[in-house]
Amino acid sequence: SLFRLKDLEVPKLGDCDVHVKMLAAPINPADINMIQGTYPLLSPLPAVGGNEGVGEVLEVGPRVTALKPGDWVIPANAGLGTWRTRGVFPEEMLLKVPSDIPVLCAATLSVNPCTAFRVLADFESLAPGDSVIQNAANSGVGQAVIQIARASGIKTINVVRDRPDLPKLVERLTALGADHIVTEEMLRKPEMKDIFKSIPRPRLALNCVGGKSTTELLRHLQPKGTMVTYGGMAKQPVMVPVSAFIFRDVRLRGFWMTQWRKEHSQDQESVAGMMDALCQLIRQGQLTAPACTKLPLQDYRAALEASMKPFMSSKQILLL
Repeated sequence: SLFRLKDLEVPKLGDCDVHVKMLAAPINPADINMIQGTYPLLSPLPAVGGNEGVGEVLEVGPRVTALKPGDWVIPANAGLGTWRTRGVFPEEMLLKVPSDIPVLCAATLSVNPCTAFRVLADFESLAPGDSVIQNAANSGVGQAVIQIARASGIKTINVVRDRPDLPKLVERLTALGADHIVTEEMLRKPEMKDIFKSIPRPRLALNCVGGKSTTELLRHLQPKGTMVTYGGMAKQPVMVPVSAFIFRDVRLRGFWMTQWRKEHSQDQESVAGMMDALCQLIRQGQLTAPACTKLPLQDYRAALEASMKPFMSSKQILLL
């Protein structure tokens, strides 16, 4: 009961403000963590939840130059509070996105695909034919990694938890372009060697689980390879065998999209370059929105509950 649906006055439009009608906003794990207070970003309370979404510009203040009514916008940073029907925001808190992409793609663009894009680009220089291994491959980031890698000719080894509807999940990830899908248990099996007959061992491992899953991922990393941790869904530390450090000189790095945005707030070129690349992939049908369940804002309780269920393969999206 941390949540209430409230009617508020829409604030007056300042000179540099933009009045936005929100269209759709997803519920991400980090949104829940922020509400529980277990995330490094804390909004002053009372606060509006939601860090991601897409809206349409209704009206702009006289000094706003880059946006006009009818434009689509997404948050430039975390903490915007997207679970609302309308909002008035300073222009610099918004990024324009093309309105010729599907609304669900735009609504889920600013967090997961951006994270996937950066972790694939910023840590190892991967070339077509190289491979990447990742856990939680059916997460929002995981699905984006599969598709972005596929578009660049990079092979993916995708680790998922065993579950009742595993064949269905395998089918879905294969359709997105996953090259290999294995369960956590299979990471220890000799059959893993068969995978590396057709593709090289990965130079990059992407971890958003932690605990035992991470240790198993590292086992398959190439010498001098990099493991990037961008989440910790198992809420357990990353355990690294000493041998991996000494004999294989693996690198362990971390990534947080919020931090990247902070560091690149003055570097509009890399932000625009990333957004253009992602929108281009979306237009070409090479990057799709994750599997979504759409709910009206009134059903926010059901949406929040569903988003916290284990093995939830569908992202809850509030239609505003």
